Amino acid sequence: MVAVVELDHVINGSYPRGSPVLAGVRVVVRSPSDELNFGVDESYKLSVPTTGNPLYAQIEAQTVYGALHALETFSQLCTFDFNARLIELHSAPWTILDKPRFPYRGLLIDTSRHYLPVPVIKSVIDSMTFSKLNVLHWHIVDEESFPLQIPSYPKLWNGAYSYSERYTIDDAIDIVQYAEQRGVNVLAEIDVPGHALSWGVGYPSLWPSATCKEPLDVSSDFTFQVINGILSDFSKIFKFKFVHLGGDEVNTSCWSATPRIKSWLIQHGMNESDAYRYFVLRAQKIAISHGYDIINWEETFNNFGDKLDRKTVVHNWLGSGVAEKVVAAGLRCIVSNQDKWYLDHLDATWEGFYMNEPLTNIYNPEQQKLILGGEVCMWGEHIDASDIQQTIWPRAAAAAADCQF
Repeated sequence: MVAVVELDHVINGSYPRGSPVLAGVRVVVRSPSDELNFGVDESYKLSVPTTGNPLYAQIEAQTVYGALHALETFSQLCTFDFNARLIELHSAPWTILDKPRFPYRGLLIDTSRHYLPVPVIKSVIDSMTFSKLNVLHWHIVDEESFPLQIPSYPKLWNGAYSYSERYTIDDAIDIVQYAEQRGVNVLAEIDVPGHALSWGVGYPSLWPSATCKEPLDVSSDFTFQVINGILSDFSKIFKFKFVHLGGDEVNTSCWSATPRIKSWLIQHGMNESDAYRYFVLRAQKIAISHGYDIINWEETFNNFGDKLDRKTVVHNWLGSGVAEKVVAAGLRCIVSNQDKWYLDHLDATWEGFYMNEPLTNIYNPEQQKLILGGEVCMWGEHIDASDIQQTIWPRAAAAAADCQF
């Protein structure tokens, strides 16, 4: 925090006689708990007086996470004076009372389309704190690669791009702990049943056939044993309340095109649509058995919303009008509509980032509470470690202003 305040400059000037000088910042945190639970109190009061001897700024917060936000705000009040070679704080006195609009303020990164080294992920987490974003949605795997070690099924990461473009369990734990120390939860995603071609590199029996490789084989118990193993391992690493199970863009044609799966569908009285629903709901039950609430992309709601477990959070991405339907059905929702908050859409306008409102057309206070917040998405098809930060920022900060303090 001192480095952030000083902006990495050398402070070697002298104060003009009679100028008020802050002796420091006093921080009062009322709760002894440092658990980063979902919905933790992130409010704070920051006071910067101009009189007193000695003169101290004061931070009061219920939790350490509110205090972290207050320190971030304090750092943004400070500027480096290049002439005086001092840190100055203008327009005091200040009294700032602050709290977030929404408990969920997310940023998605995608390590399946381009591998991101651990230091790069940590740098993204550091930058999130500047705008007080508090959930790193880690889209870990997809059809292109499976870079994460899964002890229960150790051949899964054979689907990584290369031997070196992988994350060990210890890497994942390190990322989670690094994020938590900065008030950021890590939401892990495995996208099933589609977007999973890479799974079969290590376990080919997960593919419907050698020539038709996704979605995952709905007819095989082994498929769900693997999902259970992944989520069991996740529960030891990713302590956030939620896990993301994807569920979007599922092309089910491979199931009917594979004779043994087609026979299974007929035996169970299912068509492809029924099997898609069966897969999502069975995966949800597995996640719940490991203590998670579930997040699914909106196609699951659009296709069979009344069948989703009540612990489901629907992740809106396709467009407008979905969130109001989700909350009307009594389910929770996260807003990421692609025309406004997809960072890989370079044609998305500044006005869209600033003006996107998660509560559009939702007027009932009880339904408004079901909107957990919003998320900007940095999909990785066209970015890598060399340009991820300049593609995320500054537009993500505009969305953060809508979603939070």
